Amino acid sequence: MTSTDADAMNGAEAPDRLAGRPRLLFLCQTLPYPPDGGVHIRSFHLLRLLSRRYEVSAVCFYRRATRTTPAAVQAAADGLRRHVELASLDVYPIPQEYSRLRLLWDHGRSVLRRRAYTLFAYQSDAFRSRLLEILAEHRFDVIHIDSLDLADYVKDLPHGVAVVCDHHNVESALLERRAHQEPNMLKRRYFALQARLTRREESRWCGNVDLNLTVSSQDRNLLQEHAPQASVVVVPNGVDTTTFEPSYDGEDGIVFVGGYTWFPNKDGMRFFSERVLPRIREHRPNTSVRWVGRAPEAVVETYRLRYGVELTGYVDDIQPHVRGAACFVVPLLVGGGTRLKILDAWAMGKAVVSTSRGCEGLMARDGDNILIRDSADAFADAVLDVLSDADLRVRLGRGGRTSAETEYDWRKIGDEMLSAYEALASRHESR
Repeated sequence: MTSTDADAMNGAEAPDRLAGRPRLLFLCQTLPYPPDGGVHIRSFHLLRLLSRRYEVSAVCFYRRATRTTPAAVQAAADGLRRHVELASLDVYPIPQEYSRLRLLWDHGRSVLRRRAYTLFAYQSDAFRSRLLEILAEHRFDVIHIDSLDLADYVKDLPHGVAVVCDHHNVESALLERRAHQEPNMLKRRYFALQARLTRREESRWCGNVDLNLTVSSQDRNLLQEHAPQASVVVVPNGVDTTTFEPSYDGEDGIVFVGGYTWFPNKDGMRFFSERVLPRIREHRPNTSVRWVGRAPEAVVETYRLRYGVELTGYVDDIQPHVRGAACFVVPLLVGGGTRLKILDAWAMGKAVVSTSRGCEGLMARDGDNILIRDSADAFADAVLDVLSDADLRVRLGRGGRTSAETEYDWRKIGDEMLSAYEALASRHESR
């Protein structure tokens, strides 16, 4: 679906109430509504916060896996407009998702040209045409690129405009970790190649944009290793503490949240089911385990029969599933950025057990707001402690809730982020 398919997505101007605000162009690798997953949640909240101060025009890609029909695309666009004040919104498909030949061509071009695969994956004539058109129509004070996946479009941006790039993860580090975990030799070599190519893009582009946003100080340090000249500000992931509230009643069993399509989730749940869960069930045979998130039907059936794990599939609201659990687990061995799922659990006052990789980048304090264990046996023992000790559950839950309120509330994060944008715009105006 292109921007000409519906008035709600055709870039038409909003009412005059937006006039007088500085203009911001938001380029996004996904259509961030509903905010039902890590990337969607962060992009949605950044867009919502920026719209408080700026007249925002957004040009977004959408993903076929979650926007399966034109009606679904329209519903997502309409939902975004209901929650975020936008001057215009244009949405476009990712071309390779509709052509296997294009998908193979993108991978081939990446290897032959020694450029990161994502640069080719997001190349779209329709997206670029609309971008050039909207740049010709308006002068923007700031341009926000929501992920280095869209770096191929940086060359189209006008000189003299402040450019900000948000990094949901340091992608080169994520790919490198994926390569180390991959058992297949050919895939391992391919991921290692993509890690090197992506690191090269980070070195090339991060110093050429005016400001980079990372979700944690660890990611900031990693990014500055690759691009020492880059200007980087930490804008952590957050949580809406008015929507996610504590509950300590009726707690039973274990819950994990995350879609199967993201490799770290798939790998982590396999580790938990194969190596952690058997030890737990030696001591508590009837312990229930629920995995909340999108998954193929065959995977749902496999986990039910092989491990006794219930996969819910996609749900509109994770809260009922999380509230009913006694222990929230994050058994990730691979990953990057920060775990939004932990922030949600903290806001709900849940006891969390995580690997150190799973809570990387968060203000996680072992024994205060979380239990951090990396070996399978230690992880299992920590979960057993949480399941059997109500006082421990309450103490960890209260520590998590305090962290959510004082360190990760989107309202606090938004004020600090907007100050960084305004300082950047002021520097450009004074040049």
